[in-house]
Amino acid sequence: MRRIPVFPAILVGFLAVTAGAQTTSPSPDPDKAQAEAAHFLADLVRIDTQDPPGNESRVAEYLQKTLQAEGIDSEMLETVPGRNSLVARLKGDGSKRPLLIMAHEDVVPVDRARWTVDPFAAIEKDGLLYGRGVSDDKAMLAANLETFLQLKRLNVPLARDVIFLAEASEEMSSPAGMSALVERYWDKINCEFSLNEGGGALVENGKIKYIGVGTAEKLPRGVTVQATGSSGHGSVPRVDNAVTHLAAAVAKAGTWETPSRLNETTREFFQRLATISSPDEAAWYKHVLDPKVQSELRVKKPQYYSMLRTSVVPTMLKAGIKENVIPPTAEGTLDIRALPDEDLGKFREMLAQVINDPQVKVVASDATYSMPPSSPSQLHTEMFIALQHAQRLVVPDAVTLPTMGTGATDSSFLRTKGVQAYGIGVPKTEEESRTVHGNDERIEIKQLGTFLRFEWAAVTEVAGKK
Repeated sequence: MRRIPVFPAILVGFLAVTAGAQTTSPSPDPDKAQAEAAHFLADLVRIDTQDPPGNESRVAEYLQKTLQAEGIDSEMLETVPGRNSLVARLKGDGSKRPLLIMAHEDVVPVDRARWTVDPFAAIEKDGLLYGRGVSDDKAMLAANLETFLQLKRLNVPLARDVIFLAEASEEMSSPAGMSALVERYWDKINCEFSLNEGGGALVENGKIKYIGVGTAEKLPRGVTVQATGSSGHGSVPRVDNAVTHLAAAVAKAGTWETPSRLNETTREFFQRLATISSPDEAAWYKHVLDPKVQSELRVKKPQYYSMLRTSVVPTMLKAGIKENVIPPTAEGTLDIRALPDEDLGKFREMLAQVINDPQVKVVASDATYSMPPSSPSQLHTEMFIALQHAQRLVVPDAVTLPTMGTGATDSSFLRTKGVQAYGIGVPKTEEESRTVHGNDERIEIKQLGTFLRFEWAAVTEVAGKK
């Protein structure tokens, strides 16, 4: 294991000519671009921005110094002291509305005892970079920075302004997040298209199978289930024991087969996925609403299973103060991720009917309503077409799939303003994807280079002069 100063590059090369947008602009040197982006990423990982408390201003200051060294002005956007976001802009000729490339600065907390490496040391081994936030979301931040710098260095003629945004807080609802930026600084980030996290690419057997472009996402709409009963001594069983009733309610909720349906994004996703899958899996995706198929997906492809429905997952339980005291109340938390068009009132009524216990109430959690509902981004825009072109150029053996994220990103705030926002991300294996928010978070270094080439091709096609 070693700390990373500079990475070796494993790239075929950036493309000077993108499909659908011819340009005479030079392309970045692939070796130097990957090495520099990897260096940025390692530096960013070493800045601890666990949220809470965040302290993201340290990342914003790093970015500002890097941009200043290239002659690029930037501006700190302060919403909360110590939690600055940063914005910078490269001017186009104004013939088209701006393109925003964005990522967030904060990361989720770490249980250091469960990591095999220091989560903030940016350790490289066997071609992988380890560190909290290396995937979510500092790889996107580093790639955006590299792309932005190369546009300036190579003096790429632009039809659109390209806006670089490093958002302070995304991992937890806070006054330093996108809601505040849209409300207070919309004039600085107003755009037609945006590229953000929320997509990704699947690597299987060393090859990229597909590039996922996020066009929609499920929204966090959690609830608590609250059980009540009589309290008493733990030596005397009671039929109205709140803990017993809560446990039964949580078990029913967690095993409930919620209604499934397709929308424009997921219908196209499964249709395209079927074309690149084995015969057995292709049969699943062609009949994805079949209950037997869904039973298979629930076990073997839980991510795809979740894309078909509003999901209910128990995550926390709270009850009691002492072993021999029966508590009068017990509470469980359910992480509900809702389809974009879900009627939450009716859904909670269905949940209460599934639980079917007068001692248990289903209560909406107001804290999870910070992400606003929004319409999915469209599949036939100039930006989505450019992302498909970029995939065909950089990874011609793969396919572009529109995806609906089962998590949530701050693109929802942009979509409510009419922005066509798309999620992209560094290619990862399923194993690497499972480390996001988990232990030993990591990405493959050469795939950072692949992502750079992909992003460069898409950005120059959409923002560059034809």
